[in-house]
Amino acid sequence: MSIELDYTLFAKPEFLAQVGKGLINTIELAVFAFALAMTMAVVIAVMRMSTNRLCVAVAAAYVEYHQNVPLLVHIFLWYFGVAAILPADLQQWINANNSEFIFAFIGVGLCLGGYMSEDLRGGIRSIPGAQLEASRALGLTYLQACRLVILPQAVRVAMPPLVNHTVLLFKNTSLAMTIGVAELTYVTKEVESQTFKTFEVYLASTVIYLALSLVLMWGGALIEHRTRIRAR
Repeated sequence: MSIELDYTLFAKPEFLAQVGKGLINTIELAVFAFALAMTMAVVIAVMRMSTNRLCVAVAAAYVEYHQNVPLLVHIFLWYFGVAAILPADLQQWINANNSEFIFAFIGVGLCLGGYMSEDLRGGIRSIPGAQLEASRALGLTYLQACRLVILPQAVRVAMPPLVNHTVLLFKNTSLAMTIGVAELTYVTKEVESQTFKTFEVYLASTVIYLALSLVLMWGGALIEHRTRIRAR
């Protein structure tokens, strides 16, 4: 028994509008989550470099927690757990400003920040320690030395794993559908339930995810090539 595929679905304005809206939400979610992830990655990596034992212990605990708990659990914890213990005024503000989106990007961003911090730490460890000592000798504070001397080099060294985790972050935004964020996977499921065109709808979603992931990898490879530290 053969099944006829209806590819005319791809040309219908209502289908394109729904998928386009889901795609925009996915990109916005990925951008916010990436910004949070990179911010936390830098903070945690700098803390791991510190000589303060408490800072090192807190940073290590952060990484271990986020690397050993499933991302979906992080999202549920923020949406169902943390949301319930926030002050009432803050809860009302968040609920009025798309709480599902906010808690989704926080959960994804904090989790991937743990992975990215290890990428940066690997890059930092490749930088000779004498550079930090020389920076301090020139009068820079510890944070100034990290920001102006160490981190710019570490990011360039860590670019390949950072790109990989950025692609992983983008793909993992699909988990936000579990708390009702109308991103691409959520919209795909909705369109499939309306049209019963399972193969066609999921094929379109698959192609979009693949195309955007390849664009991210290509962009990352281009940045890596242009910023690579070359031996002299």
